Amino acid sequence: MSRSPSEVADFMRANPEACLAELYTEFYDYLVRSVYRMVPDQSTAEDLVQEVFFEIWKKRDQLEFRTSVGAYLRRAVTNRALNYIRAKKMDFEGEDAALQLKSQEINSIKKLEIDDLQQLINQSIDELPEKCRAVFAMSRFEEMKYAEIAESLGISIKTVENHISKALKILKTKVSPNLIDHIN
Repeated sequence: MSRSPSEVADFMRANPEACLAELYTEFYDYLVRSVYRMVPDQSTAEDLVQEVFFEIWKKRDQLEFRTSVGAYLRRAVTNRALNYIRAKKMDFEGEDAALQLKSQEINSIKKLEIDDLQQLINQSIDELPEKCRAVFAMSRFEEMKYAEIAESLGISIKTVENHISKALKILKTKVSPNLIDHIN
């Protein structure tokens, strides 16, 4: 989908069926593969992705994308998979349940720290210069090769490399000071 995040949100409000069909066609297989890495059961992975698309359908009038649509969907299915894994782990009883609750508490704190860090990263990506952000998003979130990005944007591979290098340098400068706090 070659639309900006705000264009996708507008398209979703104007023609939700067509927009959802387009998103589903473009991202479904990629999202199932992403979930499958976390939950190695094909049927469950498909169910979790379908649940995310159902949630998008229910919230279609309020949707706002702050990052690329691919990144938004990937984050949504990752969260759904983590919730699924967490729910499965809560099935323990007795002492195992107490240990599980303590572990869950620690994991929840770590998850909040990770979410804060992810929010900082997303904000930093959003603040990148427009062309640099587009190249970075295509490389990291859409998993496109440099040659594909160059062809898609009508620029040289060297320019793509320069944009990626610039983006990584900016992100490192903005995120590194906070990263040390989140690791400890």
